[in-house]
Amino acid sequence: MSRNLTQIAGVHAVAELLKKRPGDVQRLLLKKGRHDARIQGLLQLAEKSGIEVVELELVELEKHCPNPHQGVVAETIRARQAQSESDLQALLDKLQSDAFLLILDGVTDPHNLGACLRTADAAGVNAVIVPKDKSASLNDTVSRVATGAAESMPLITVTNLARCMKSLQDRGIWLIGTADEADHTLFQQDLKGPIALVMGSEGSGLRRLSREHCDHLVSIPMAGAVSSLNVSVATGVALFEAVRQRS
Repeated sequence: MSRNLTQIAGVHAVAELLKKRPGDVQRLLLKKGRHDARIQGLLQLAEKSGIEVVELELVELEKHCPNPHQGVVAETIRARQAQSESDLQALLDKLQSDAFLLILDGVTDPHNLGACLRTADAAGVNAVIVPKDKSASLNDTVSRVATGAAESMPLITVTNLARCMKSLQDRGIWLIGTADEADHTLFQQDLKGPIALVMGSEGSGLRRLSREHCDHLVSIPMAGAVSSLNVSVATGVALFEAVRQRS
């Protein structure tokens, strides 16, 4: 593979790539002998866009892509790029319903970022916001774990997260942060209307400025021996409590 190409692996991730950015795909690499329905769907998308398809024995495919791939690898001329704060403002201007946002403050593990993108997409979140210097970047691992959501979910990178949070408040969006020591629980908090859920990093939680800019801090009740949840699991709990209330 040329050093200028990026790999996207996995059936769902490649399917979304072929739907959203087929012009960026140079080749589709498939495990030889795989002809199930999902692969046929990918072949139809590739044929529609005139994309070269190459079947390889598993050993050869794994030389091209040593990471987990489900027998499907797309070679693309560029990885999807995160969007800017101006893109976020344009997105919010176009909304026809109350904003539903997710802010990830310092999630640096690409597996966790991918899982959060996948959950945000499933919950109907409008956009995920991350700081430029304290976040995992969009890469193959994020795309694979997100199973397609990395292509469909707007990921906004901002230079100054505290300033972005203030701009959201100026728009009437309530910021609900999670903190283990908060007295108010997630299930007691009103999560209807325009909101942004703010989740902290894997280890230290919300940074001081992010915490201070939240309108409310809530905790997730813990009944067992462990004191906290993995950030992607906590994000899923928080987002779908919001979904429950909003529906």
